[in-house]
Amino acid sequence: MIVPAIGDFRLDAEADTARLGAALGRAVKKGEAICLSGPLGAGKSVLARGLIRGLSPAERDVPSPTFTLVQFYRGARFPIAHFDLYRLTSPQEAFEIGLDEALEDGAAVIEWAERLGHHLPRDRLDVELTPDGETRRARLSPHGAWEDRPLDV
Repeated sequence: MIVPAIGDFRLDAEADTARLGAALGRAVKKGEAICLSGPLGAGKSVLARGLIRGLSPAERDVPSPTFTLVQFYRGARFPIAHFDLYRLTSPQEAFEIGLDEALEDGAAVIEWAERLGHHLPRDRLDVELTPDGETRRARLSPHGAWEDRPLDV
């Protein structure tokens, strides 16, 4: 089903969160970011894994970069970098670990993107995940090149 990459999505199960991630992986283009926010346990890592597997179908092991801060993957179309900014103390640290280079070479999925403050990438899709009882809600807000882009979910 083709839907706009904007608005609210109800995610009834972890598989739905991963499926949305895979759809975002198919839609993201080189130089763009998917910026994830939400409380601990909201599904950011699940969505990121689905996205990475959507871009790199051969990837089986997609660990959270909570301690390494960033993981790099060779995507089918271009490289994808998975950032976890939870432990950063300033936005500048994201650039010190390669955010600019990741966007030059490919795309990035960024957990805890709000830690970038006003340094967020121009061409990005903000995804706010919120637990809602037994389900989750995902609110998609496109910016720059993401505006008016359809998703095949």
